Amino acid sequence: MAFISSGYNPDKPMENRISDIGPRKYDEFYPPVIAKNKGKWLYHEIIKPGVLVHVAESGDEVYTVRVGGARLMSVSLIREICEIADKHCDGHLRFTTRNNIEFMVDSKDKVEPLIKDLESRKFDAGSMKFPVGGTGAGVTNIIHTQGWIHCHTPATDASGPVKATMDVLFDDFKDHRLPAQLRVSLACCLNMCGAVH
Repeated sequence: MAFISSGYNPDKPMENRISDIGPRKYDEFYPPVIAKNKGKWLYHEIIKPGVLVHVAESGDEVYTVRVGGARLMSVSLIREICEIADKHCDGHLRFTTRNNIEFMVDSKDKVEPLIKDLESRKFDAGSMKFPVGGTGAGVTNIIHTQGWIHCHTPATDASGPVKATMDVLFDDFKDHRLPAQLRVSLACCLNMCGAVH
């Protein structure tokens, strides 16, 4: 009868319900400009590789700066991503299904300072932490399955081959010189966890 002492009412099971099961509702995390114009977008354009603008019926605009991310990230890198979002985007960002990170701002004036900040951040060895790109007629971010980091049945690893492949294709991630968008995926076995197709 512990549920009675906690205030649970079996006649109204959802009343005052507190649960830690599952994530909070997605629309609680929208940037204000997206919440205001949900379902009322007229069009979008790719301004340059990695930068999009969506224009609403109201005339509001939201600018998205897309950067390549990784499937596996350290806590310190995620904290740095959140710091960037706090500094430039009022704390708002999103992750795409291809492991990109999208920073959204409500003014064109905020785009270039955001890009400069992103491009100035490098790993100790000198490679870019947050390369801007992956849109339009270029290479999208490569997605892959778990590989040896987590799975016990893969035929090959994922992280190493994906890094080596993206090193070769990196210039096309940051440019629009291909005839169409190119998507590259790697599945370590036939199970294709993460549906990388």
